[in-house]
Amino acid sequence: MSVILGIDIGGSGIKGAPVDTATGKLVAGRHRIPTPEGAKPDDVQAVVAQLVKHFGHSGPVGVTFPGIVQHGKTLSAANVDKDWIGLDADALFTRATGRDVTLINDADAAGLAEARFGAGADVKGTVLVLTFGTGIGSALIHDGVLVPNTEFGHLWLRDKHAETWASDRARERDDLNWKQWAKRVATYIEHLELLLSPDLFIIGGGVSKKADKWQDLIVPARSKLVAAALQNEAGIVGAAMIAEHRLSGHS
Repeated sequence: MSVILGIDIGGSGIKGAPVDTATGKLVAGRHRIPTPEGAKPDDVQAVVAQLVKHFGHSGPVGVTFPGIVQHGKTLSAANVDKDWIGLDADALFTRATGRDVTLINDADAAGLAEARFGAGADVKGTVLVLTFGTGIGSALIHDGVLVPNTEFGHLWLRDKHAETWASDRARERDDLNWKQWAKRVATYIEHLELLLSPDLFIIGGGVSKKADKWQDLIVPARSKLVAAALQNEAGIVGAAMIAEHRLSGHS
């Protein structure tokens, strides 16, 4: 059994747990610490180091980030401090924790986990995972292989910016009921289906815990649509998976 610590940096909380990467199961309860106000790099690295210490973990660590990640560098910062842009975050977290850290986009992590252990397991063809929370994250997977950093939450639907209009935060901000929110999401899904024709949409993020409220209201024309099976654990599991992938000799 290979156990790797996965840490998921979110807009409101930073949570972690050790993961059995053979099964995708957490081997200890999740520990969550509120995301520091403003989510500045120095403050976030301190929380990540605190989580590593909490679990007494001595091996590699996978960490998710809510933005574009290329070769360990964070290249965008839609919902965190702008100082992340261009930062070598792999090196930052490795120094802070004293562990070998691998970074991955948060939605990509969730997508990997769902494709391997969740609602996308054994699904052939194209799977599009969408996470609805503070923004909208996306992960595009074909036959189990991730196409990283797709950022489909930043598409424009005529005059509407997708994640500003249809995220879970937008639902709360605009005081929408589930039916009103689902109508917005259905418009967004219709656009994605036109562009990508996925075999399966997987809807994750916080809304996946309340799938009974919206799932029957969003019906793509051709694709199948399901709620994420791993719910909010997907990011933690995917973070551990990417660290294991690097450990096995892949860059």
